[in-house]
Amino acid sequence: MYDPPLLAALSAVARCGSFDLAAAHLSITQSAVSQRIKTLEDRVGTVLIHRGTPSLPTEAGARLIRHADEVSLLEQQLARDMAMTETRATPVRIAVNADSLDTWVLPALAACDGLLFDLVVDDQDHSARWLRQGDVAAAITSRAEPIQGCDSHALGALRYRATASPAFVARHFADGLSEQTLRHAPALTYSRRDRLQQDWVAAQMGKRIPLPTHLLPSTVGFVTAATLGLGWGMNPEPLVRDVLASGRLIEMRADTPFDTPLYWQISRITAKPLKSLTDQIRKAARRSLV
Repeated sequence: MYDPPLLAALSAVARCGSFDLAAAHLSITQSAVSQRIKTLEDRVGTVLIHRGTPSLPTEAGARLIRHADEVSLLEQQLARDMAMTETRATPVRIAVNADSLDTWVLPALAACDGLLFDLVVDDQDHSARWLRQGDVAAAITSRAEPIQGCDSHALGALRYRATASPAFVARHFADGLSEQTLRHAPALTYSRRDRLQQDWVAAQMGKRIPLPTHLLPSTVGFVTAATLGLGWGMNPEPLVRDVLASGRLIEMRADTPFDTPLYWQISRITAKPLKSLTDQIRKAARRSLV
């Protein structure tokens, strides 16, 4: 068992990025913060904070912080169960894909009181690994099967449209969509893990085709880049519905949506304390997903 003041000091340094800001946050002196971190490191037998600008947790430090967060969530739930006054906002770390974050997730987070969100942004096909490693309390993922120790809730599917500007389509696809035209027209790709463009092409062409592509890690930037004619890309339908209606973007091939099923997976340890978050995530998904 680690003393809560020691864990609080570790969490404060990691989240504030410096010992002086952590001291101000905890209303203690900077030397007291340093002493608490040193005491904790002596007990654990390893370095927990990389001293620098900013000060960052080591792998061992991050694991202890996750433990402290879980304990804090359970204490918050206990306070609610016993009708005790609870005023502390509790940190919670979740993994979410960028397209969900920029289209439907934020209203769900805004509806939850008493939580401080630490968001890890990763592709929906890879966000589950954060849960598997114990780095987050919950994740939005494309994986349906529950990760060990987690509950899985189906949310629906985020619908994508393959879109480009009319001028781009006229320049690159005047003769229609084909293997030849796709091999030469630049695509837009969020990251090297992003397979949406490749998956849509495989669905249309019946095989995978090497695509020339820009790497552009911005959901909103994807839309802007497409309207400017930089390339074509898979854009979330909620984000481009109005742009499509205005004619500034058009579908590469009419009425060919690509649906990506999403699931909310949450650690069973924190499932009860985070029930309100799960409820809000599912409610927001019902409004926005297909």
